[in-house]
Amino acid sequence: MPRPSRLLDLGLWLAVCVPPVALTLDDGDARRVAAVAVAVPLFGAATAVSRRWPLAALAVPVAVSLALDVQMFGPLTWTWAALVVFAYLAGHRMASARPALWFFAAVALAGLPLSALVLRDLWGWPTQLITLLLAVVVPWLLGRWRRQYAELVRTGWRLADRLEREQRAVADRARLRERARIAGDMHDSLGHDLTLLAVRAGALELDPGLDSRQQAAVRELREAAAVATERLREIIGVLRADDEDAAVPPREESVETLVERARDSGVPIVVEHVGGHLGGTDGLPPMTALAVRRVLQESLTNAAKHAPGATVRVRLASDDDVVTLRVVNDPAPAAASPGVASGGSGLVGLAERVRLAGGVLRAGPAPCGGFEVAAELPVTGIRAPHEHPRTSAGSGLGASVTTAARELDLARRRVRRRLAQAVGIPLAVLTGIFVLLIPLSFVSSSFSVLDPATYEGLKAGEPRDGVRSRLPAFTRDGPPDGAPAPPPGQDCVYYTMKTDSARAYRLCFARDRLVSKAVVPAP
Repeated sequence: MPRPSRLLDLGLWLAVCVPPVALTLDDGDARRVAAVAVAVPLFGAATAVSRRWPLAALAVPVAVSLALDVQMFGPLTWTWAALVVFAYLAGHRMASARPALWFFAAVALAGLPLSALVLRDLWGWPTQLITLLLAVVVPWLLGRWRRQYAELVRTGWRLADRLEREQRAVADRARLRERARIAGDMHDSLGHDLTLLAVRAGALELDPGLDSRQQAAVRELREAAAVATERLREIIGVLRADDEDAAVPPREESVETLVERARDSGVPIVVEHVGGHLGGTDGLPPMTALAVRRVLQESLTNAAKHAPGATVRVRLASDDDVVTLRVVNDPAPAAASPGVASGGSGLVGLAERVRLAGGVLRAGPAPCGGFEVAAELPVTGIRAPHEHPRTSAGSGLGASVTTAARELDLARRRVRRRLAQAVGIPLAVLTGIFVLLIPLSFVSSSFSVLDPATYEGLKAGEPRDGVRSRLPAFTRDGPPDGAPAPPPGQDCVYYTMKTDSARAYRLCFARDRLVSKAVVPAP
């Protein structure tokens, strides 16, 4: 155990021992001195185990109080500090409340037979219940509330730390998306240009007007373009992220410009357009227009890569709801130069781009033996209903904030519930005790009637044990109204009279012997 904890435990032990020791020194009663001599080391043992077994530590002062007085009220003047302190610590240190509730119930239920058998006074039980409630249960409830409040504070800090980590994760995702945008731009722009450069170099290499030296230089140029394309693919593989869910800003190129640039590079293209002029994507939503240009650009690039010299047919059709782009290339001529290496991620990213624009992309072998790429996109720009159930970083943070707020609200409700219990349970128990007094009063009155003949047969000086065997099972619930105070130094008990319920028999004992008897109040 750390040194500060040992010092705190030592201070706790001294605090709970000061009241009994001070009262004993002031009183000097031999019985109290003996009781304190036993209680002080017991309180030390309770302090030693209070961190590991707080309920066992609480049981020690409760047992000492019960041993000294079944009602727990007589020794309360010097055991209250131990009862309150250990009850509070038990409530604060125990993770579960159920063992403590079972303990309180056991002590309360044990009070009834103890009061009946030891005190022969049923009214000792309500006194014990009230003492147990105020000196033990209420401090325990306050300790439970303090524990819940500390848990609320820890939950708040834990959630704040989680939100901070999630915000860092959102920033990381934003960086990854930006890298994905960079990769998309490099693939769509530089990859396209390098592919057309390699195609042009391949066509020039086959020009019969060049001598061998010039053809070798052109071949080196084509191979360098292919190597540059492969290196670009490797860079894109490093930069590309899985969550490429943001649109890349469109380049200032129309569909017609893309077709003309490919033609200038030697790609034979046949254009068929239905529903307006070829470059008419200005009226489309930005995501749709960008997707149309990217599909056309990627399709022309793939045709130049994999089927150099083959004819490419482009068909763009639009109506009020859907714009359709279909790009089909014929099989590559047998004498064509080898194609440029492909990264394999172009069509995958293209399909994702079309999906985000609300459309559908289909790519595969064409009936003519070539390859076909077809895209259908909504003119209105509405997202497709079959969109993948993905969660963006912003929505993830929102969900995390919602979850954190829900957990914090749950912790607040637990604290409020504990506070309500700390106030409501004692009030409910007090109400139950007062309700219990009604049948208890009836039972006590019925079983505390002393027969007049027995009363007349009692003589002063008889031992208390001998007198007790002739008395009723229970005593009356205190003296009747108007009864005089008991003589000093005498312990008096009261029994009900058969003939007059307003008066009672009083028997007073001193040194375990009957010293006086009387009818009170006097007639």
